[in-house]
Amino acid sequence: MESKRQQKFAGVIQEDLAAIFQRDLANLLPNTLVTITKVRVTPDLALARIFLSFFNSNNKQLALNTIKSHASEIRYKLGARIKNQVRIIPQLEFFVDDTGDYVERMDKLFDKISREERQPDGE
Repeated sequence: MESKRQQKFAGVIQEDLAAIFQRDLANLLPNTLVTITKVRVTPDLALARIFLSFFNSNNKQLALNTIKSHASEIRYKLGARIKNQVRIIPQLEFFVDDTGDYVERMDKLFDKISREERQPDGE
């Protein structure tokens, strides 16, 4: 259970990272839209786990590895934005958020089930 402080700080990080990915790092992954779906912060605010979703990307793992390789640059840019609001800039860990894929897979299964002819009950 996250505290209000963690939730508030996670919201600040999510908002600022979204701006950084849209403006400053758009050339890092050309033709790929990166969205930050969720941010989880540890109670001491020293570590932030960022869940990313990639649209228009064929290889999500490659995109994630590209972002991980630029993590220090991303942390520096985040620090420049939030330096007056926090004592320490958190370490950033990036993960792929695959809930969109899961929802798509479930939708396909439900569509398949609804298309199948129903067998008459109790013969």
